[in-house]
Amino acid sequence: MKLEFIADGPALLVNHSQKVLVAADLHLGIEQFLSGRGVHIRSHSRERIDRLTRCISAVKPDMLVLLGDVKHSVPFLSRQEQKEIPGFLEELRALVPLVVLPGNHDPGLEEFLCPGEVLPREGAIIDGIGYIHGHTYPHPDLQGHLIVSGHHHILVTVCDEVGCSLRSAGYLLARGRDSCLQFPPAGGDDGAGTRVLFMPAFNELAGYDVVRIARDPISPLSRCIDTSTSEVFLADGTFIGPLSSLEENGADTNSR
Repeated sequence: MKLEFIADGPALLVNHSQKVLVAADLHLGIEQFLSGRGVHIRSHSRERIDRLTRCISAVKPDMLVLLGDVKHSVPFLSRQEQKEIPGFLEELRALVPLVVLPGNHDPGLEEFLCPGEVLPREGAIIDGIGYIHGHTYPHPDLQGHLIVSGHHHILVTVCDEVGCSLRSAGYLLARGRDSCLQFPPAGGDDGAGTRVLFMPAFNELAGYDVVRIARDPISPLSRCIDTSTSEVFLADGTFIGPLSSLEENGADTNSR
């Protein structure tokens, strides 16, 4: 198995017996949500879909996996989402077969999806890898696998002695504790085989600082990881170091 980090997404290519392109948290329709709160910006959905189609054209995957929160408004579909999402999904499926792991922002999305495109919220295994949006406990079938998760909008902040020097989308690779994740006892070391790779959001307006996730977990997955051995990567795959090094350097924990 080979993982390729696509910084222009950010997206992830999982290359095993098939090539699976993974993107998380598009949050299409976020602009109408922000407008209702006094922040008025035009829709950037077109640019996001163009960015995703460029990723598809570049790597030519066998499948596209969308890790939930394809839409933003909850619990209903906004006018922006009703207008934009059906056509965008048609564009994507014309290029590559797609599946969706529904997220907490996705009520109503199923009306735009075809039979077989919606996978269980508790996750699914595709070509030996577990995939999940990340707001629920994973299904026991995912135990012992690498689990790729969205929902957490990983943002990496690196600071030096004079202040913030870098803020970027990134990844967090962590060991999951099976007992905490409500997996059945497997014997031996708790979570020896289960790893979780938390992805950044595809939506450029979404970000949650990785240090803050360790201090204030926002899901069962992030509550059930071993932060002492977790590792942090930038969107292009650059290894930053252990999570503890960011905590020690006093990284800014403000999120966007």
